[in-house]
Amino acid sequence: MTVTKSEKLNGVEPCDSTVELSADGSSDIAQARRPGSAPVPKMSTLPAKRRAGDVPVPKKAAAAPALRKSGEVPARRAASKALELRAAPPPPVPRRPAPPPVVAPASTDALRAYLAELRQFKVLSREEQEKLVSRYKESGDPELAKQLVTANLRLVVKIAMEFQSHWLNNLLDLIQEGNVGLMQALKKFDPGKGVKFSYYASYWIKAYILKYIMDNWRMVKIGTTQAQRKLFYNLRKERDKILAEGLEPAPRLLAERLGVSEADVAEMDMRLSAGREVSLDAPVNPDSEQSQISFLPSEAPGAESLLEAGQLKELLRDKLDRFRETLSSREKNILEKRLLAESPVTLQEIGEEYGISRERVRQLEERLKKTMLGFLRKEMPDLSADDAIM
Repeated sequence: MTVTKSEKLNGVEPCDSTVELSADGSSDIAQARRPGSAPVPKMSTLPAKRRAGDVPVPKKAAAAPALRKSGEVPARRAASKALELRAAPPPPVPRRPAPPPVVAPASTDALRAYLAELRQFKVLSREEQEKLVSRYKESGDPELAKQLVTANLRLVVKIAMEFQSHWLNNLLDLIQEGNVGLMQALKKFDPGKGVKFSYYASYWIKAYILKYIMDNWRMVKIGTTQAQRKLFYNLRKERDKILAEGLEPAPRLLAERLGVSEADVAEMDMRLSAGREVSLDAPVNPDSEQSQISFLPSEAPGAESLLEAGQLKELLRDKLDRFRETLSSREKNILEKRLLAESPVTLQEIGEEYGISRERVRQLEERLKKTMLGFLRKEMPDLSADDAIM
């Protein structure tokens, strides 16, 4: 097939060119002439430009091997590589490790399980509780007591939560003590008084919870006396009341209003406002072998006190030897066996030895004490009664 074409390229005059298309779509320029020009050699490797109406070129042209040999990359191949790069998935983004799951404390899980278990117990009305209480008081059936107690377990949880601000530890401890108070209330309840059982039980529940808090508030137990218990429950309330009145909550004013001594107010105030208590045997810090007790002053006597006591004993021993010389044999025996002995004999034994009564021996002993003390004060004017006993 032969196509004739006339065109102007880059300002060059038009020329007649004859293009021959082969059966496989490749084209050869048969001849391109210009007036007065030499014939153009054939270029078998020049690809033909496709236009509307031209014969379509197959996908795999025959000139492709020749183009690869000459080092030129076909446009179709470059476009396919570009499409492949665009269609390629992006590189994977490294994922951050997932945070560890939040594990609830064991106490919280136990509390949730306990509250879930309470839902299975039926809440009784006042009439039902009165009937059960009357039957329990008549028969003492433990199954009836169990129904009454389990029906009021929600009341214990409600009261325990009111005291949670005072007890920052496990809430189940307060609930357990409140349950004990509930069972005690059932034992003491009298249905003939016309009082609702839950109302009566609330006082026992609060009493047991408050006692538990007071017993475990500090490492050293507080509230051992009536005054301390009164201060433990009412000291802060009374202080806030005095501040609301515009007065200074001095220990004297607090003691007058609460009916306790100022020393008790000062001691309880110090214990309630102090931080956590530390054992004296605890180390100063985790890496130290020194304990807290090493910072306390020693109560043992010093070197000067020991030297003074030793000299005083030597002096007393010399004076007592001189005092013995002024005594009779019976008085010496009483002095040695009763006053100076580590394990003194009885008055009866000395009385039998000398044939006198116990009362007479006691009288002789008292007279001997006064005589010895007068002798020592005469010889040692600075001697006190306590030094003489030493």
